[in-house]
Amino acid sequence: MATISYSKESAGGNLTAQALREGFYAGLIALGLFVLFVGLQTTQNIRNELVLNQRWGLLAIFVAVAAVGRFLGVAYVQPWLAARKTAKAAVVGKAVPEGFLARHFSKIAILALILMPPVAVSLVGVQGSLKWVDNFGIQILIYVMLAWGLNIVVGLAGLLDLGYVAFYAVGAYSYALLSQHFGFSFWLLLPLAGILAACWGVILGFPVLRLRGDYLAIVTLAFGEIIRLVLINWTEVTRGTFGISGIAKASIFGIWSFDVSAANNFAKAFGLPMSSAYYKIFLFYVILALALLTAFVTIRLRRMPIGRAWEALREDEIACRSLGINTVTTKLTAFATGAMFGGIAGSFFAVRQGFVSPESFVFLESAIILAIVVLGGMGSLVGIAVAATVMVGGTELLREMTFLKAIFGPDFTPELYRMLIFGIAMVVVMVWKPRGFVGSREPTAFLHERKAVSGSFTKEGHG
Repeated sequence: MATISYSKESAGGNLTAQALREGFYAGLIALGLFVLFVGLQTTQNIRNELVLNQRWGLLAIFVAVAAVGRFLGVAYVQPWLAARKTAKAAVVGKAVPEGFLARHFSKIAILALILMPPVAVSLVGVQGSLKWVDNFGIQILIYVMLAWGLNIVVGLAGLLDLGYVAFYAVGAYSYALLSQHFGFSFWLLLPLAGILAACWGVILGFPVLRLRGDYLAIVTLAFGEIIRLVLINWTEVTRGTFGISGIAKASIFGIWSFDVSAANNFAKAFGLPMSSAYYKIFLFYVILALALLTAFVTIRLRRMPIGRAWEALREDEIACRSLGINTVTTKLTAFATGAMFGGIAGSFFAVRQGFVSPESFVFLESAIILAIVVLGGMGSLVGIAVAATVMVGGTELLREMTFLKAIFGPDFTPELYRMLIFGIAMVVVMVWKPRGFVGSREPTAFLHERKAVSGSFTKEGHG
């Protein structure tokens, strides 16, 4: 009787054969999917005739990327992840000391953000720093603040809100209208816009007190669309699709202004060359302070009874009600608090742009903010900040990747593929990190020792 020998060499050979086979199949599937969308392109000539252009080289690149990616995933990535999971399971129960970076990550990140504008100015000059401070600094921090505000509703209270952009719009239009018609200052309108948005959060909260899950998501989605349609059609107040322009700039507590014609202009007061970069640097530090305030309030509220009530509501509403917690006030406070931060971010958006219109507050904005919360890890402030940096900053980086035109042709526009990359990133993160980038969940109340909640005790989609 013949004996069958098994060794690592034979196992490696089988794995390589399987990887080659699956890579070949992935290439065939990619060929079938992209042959009509990438391989063939329709254009019009000067006689308005339809011309079919063949792009077999670009199609070959897509097929090769799919085949090689699948081969590498099966042959190397999956075995590495399996070995890592086995090693991690072997040290369960053992205390693993955190590294220096893990312990002080938040402090290092805050210090880096504080130093970002002066470093950018020193490297690329005052005018050259404008792009990095505005597009990569202010833009990302606005989404971080919005995501942290939505995190109170979705991540802590477990209420799926698909119309969060409505509060963003309320804050922006409140600032624009009150600033133009009543002449209120920037520092007064910031909290006032937040209060008005919080009132709308309570208005939304009352009709949805008895709704959960998909029904709640549908109602909040409808609320966001109602606000957008009101902004479009109430032309006497909002000017409809034309938007509101000429929004006054912020000032440094009324002492220094950033208007060129003002006598107390900031650049003139300090003998600096005239540049709009100083205004953007000022706005950068303002939104950084607002984002840190949002994080501080969220952390403090989470440790208070209302924060623990939100977490109880998220885990099980029926059990929460049976414990005597008033679910009505718990939901309303979650909606109002999250809406307040969304309104403040909206008012800052109006100051930064100097112009607001309904096109800035479409459903896609709500979807992006919700995706940031989910991908970052619901309830995790650090994870959400990382997700916002990767998603928003990655989109901006696509505009800088002009070298891709040399590969894909002069007509290739990298930023047009941001939604494709965004969708792929969502699929990858949800497959490999279902709880998000930083998805460890630790209870605020614990006995003797704080321990993270296992993923097996968490409902799917709840982080």
